[in-house]
Amino acid sequence: MYPPKVFMNKKHLPVKICVTCQRPFTWRKKWQRDWEHVKYCSQRCRQNKKTAP
Repeated sequence: MYPPKVFMNKKHLPVKICVTCQRPFTWRKKWQRDWEHVKYCSQRCRQNKKTAP
């Protein structure tokens, strides 16, 4: 599911929706190993995550 190691446009990268802010964010190289587990678009969203009632 990871993008190939060739130059590509951003429009071909996988996209997820942030759990906190509900905005789309795209794949980043630093998330390459655990893209399946990434839930938040930023540190700020991760720190401000909503707790389930």
